[in-house]
Amino acid sequence: MLEISITVFLIPFAAYLLGSIPFGLLLAKLFGGADLRKSGSGNIGATNVARVVGPLAGFLTLAFDTGKGAAAVWLAGQVTNESATLMMIAAFAVLLGHCFPVWLKFKGGKGVATALGVFLALCPLAAVSALLLFLLCVAYWRYVSLGSIAAAAAMPLLIYFLWAPRHAPPIIVNVGTLAIALLVIYKHDGNLQRLVEGTEPRFSFSKNKETE
Repeated sequence: MLEISITVFLIPFAAYLLGSIPFGLLLAKLFGGADLRKSGSGNIGATNVARVVGPLAGFLTLAFDTGKGAAAVWLAGQVTNESATLMMIAAFAVLLGHCFPVWLKFKGGKGVATALGVFLALCPLAAVSALLLFLLCVAYWRYVSLGSIAAAAAMPLLIYFLWAPRHAPPIIVNVGTLAIALLVIYKHDGNLQRLVEGTEPRFSFSKNKETE
């Protein structure tokens, strides 16, 4: 019983610490010495890294941020015999770490890449479907924020219908997915306001100020 209690405590703690690693900030400094918090949109995510430092650094940030989300869920599954409850706890904890990292005074990224990694580990088909929706939105409207919001909003339904053939996911997975979707959308509050007002800049790799 004590061992189980320790595991239940350690999984979200370790997942949060993993999520709080600011790969975008570290890679930006490695590639160009720029402080992302003072450049571009001020965000530490892949979009701003690509704009401020370059596409390679942006791609690596995307890969690492996605990887830490997937790693947190996978590791939780390995140590708990794939407990859906603890995997979802790890999923939400790693996202909290990314969005509110203790090292950066709780001012982190918007969680899109990390959420993608989480769902790649939980349900690859749903994650790929959300990624396709994201890419379609960005390709057509050229708003990264709109693609991110659309993918997040669609994820609860995608998880429900694509979890397994003829099987609905456990309730904890539905609740956890909804919580993750709401957190990602919440982190895009400013983008939503600008989209409604028609002032949201479209995506480009130029180093002009962008707010994604």
